[in-house]
Amino acid sequence: MLDVVPASHWERRKLLDKLEERPEVERLGLRDRYGARERYLHQMTFYDGIIDLEMLKIEVEKVGRYISDVERLIGQ
Repeated sequence: MLDVVPASHWERRKLLDKLEERPEVERLGLRDRYGARERYLHQMTFYDGIIDLEMLKIEVEKVGRYISDVERLIGQ
C-alpha cells in the first residue's frame, strides 16, 4: 500500500485517509475506528487518567477486531 511510517497520530490519520481511497479499505472505516480508539485509549485513559475497566475491556476487544481486519486486508 504505502511505504511510509507515520510519526504522529495526525500523520496516521492522513495516511488512513489516503488508504481509504481504496473501496475495500473505506468499507472497513479504518480512519474512524483508529480515531475512536485513539480518543478512548490514548486521550481519556493516558492523558485524562480516566480508568473505567469495563470501557477498557470493550475498547481492547475493538482493537483486536481492528487488527484482524487489517491483517485480512494485508493478506489480500
